[in-house]
Amino acid sequence: MAAAYGLYTHIQSNRRRSIALLVGLFVLVYVLVYAGALVAEALSVNADLDTLMRLAWNDMIRALPVATIGTLAWIAIAYYFHQSMIDALTGGREVTRAEQPRLYNLLENLCISRGITMPKLKVMDSDALNAFASGMNEKQYSVTVTAGLLALLDDAELEAVLGHELTHIRNGDVRMMIIAVIIAGAIAFIAELVARLWFYNGFSFGRSRDREGGGSGAGFAILIAVALLVVAYVLSFLIRLALSREREYLADAGSVELTKNPDAMISALRKIEGRGELPGATSAVMELCVDNPREGFGELFDTHPTVDNRVAALVKFAGGHDPGPIALPEPGSSESNESDMVNADDADPPPRSGPWGSAEQPDTGTVQDEESPATPSQSPGPWGPHRG
Repeated sequence: MAAAYGLYTHIQSNRRRSIALLVGLFVLVYVLVYAGALVAEALSVNADLDTLMRLAWNDMIRALPVATIGTLAWIAIAYYFHQSMIDALTGGREVTRAEQPRLYNLLENLCISRGITMPKLKVMDSDALNAFASGMNEKQYSVTVTAGLLALLDDAELEAVLGHELTHIRNGDVRMMIIAVIIAGAIAFIAELVARLWFYNGFSFGRSRDREGGGSGAGFAILIAVALLVVAYVLSFLIRLALSREREYLADAGSVELTKNPDAMISALRKIEGRGELPGATSAVMELCVDNPREGFGELFDTHPTVDNRVAALVKFAGGHDPGPIALPEPGSSESNESDMVNADDADPPPRSGPWGSAEQPDTGTVQDEESPATPSQSPGPWGPHRG
């Protein structure tokens, strides 16, 4: 059943996936702890492979409480402080209605129309064209847009982007992606600890073991540990890839359902396309954005569908019209272009002639036919004959 924010089954699936991801995080952490224990035993004990694996298993059992507490602490820190860390990376700052009335009113109207709790609204000072939503619950949810997006998108396009981000919040995509980022961070952190243990101590342990004859299973144990590290890291990476494709299509569709304007979503995507790079943001933050310009090495490894594919879906299923790639002024010249447009508009009245004479003469209530010589080819204007 189609809903305002996508499929109901997608929302339920996101909830189940979020729980599964958290459970999977603990499993991956335990696997990494075992790999670290296996490396430590292989570097310090001369024994066969079976003995080393048994010793590493006992080490992991003893380390389980510490690993569990450490993982819970990581989750708690990420839960309460992830938004502060994202803001520190991107420079996003919360704005009020008085500071950004246009943006604030657009977001508020969308929230009111669907009875959604309004998220915090943030703006980052960047010429890039991008936006993202973040947060784990209603008190934390926020939508961040760039200053470049505000400058180069019209109201309809900006409303479409806000609708896209609100759909991510409502569908549970944002919470799930934050959890995926937590997993990736935890796995990367523990994998780095194990790698440092190996590289800092491996050679000295290896030399002492060689002098003593060494155990036949040490090399195989290290190979197994390295394989476990690689598998855990690849799985944490693939988890993020598996979460993104469908959610972007559904967020685009949800935006169209909210705004009733597929053309606005299409033109917004065309303007954002390739212009969303946030220099200070990590890859995890870029995966939250409307478009991720750091990709492009093939859809298999992209966290977002291409803009072409997203536009094609909107054209096919929402009846929109694709204008094709849209050329935009350079960030440094946008203001000058706008001022040129204003000046051009101001310059139009002087050559205008009409029933009031020259545009340079104010309307004083007196008709001055002598100062404005008429030519025979000019039409008489509204004061001329109407029924002739």
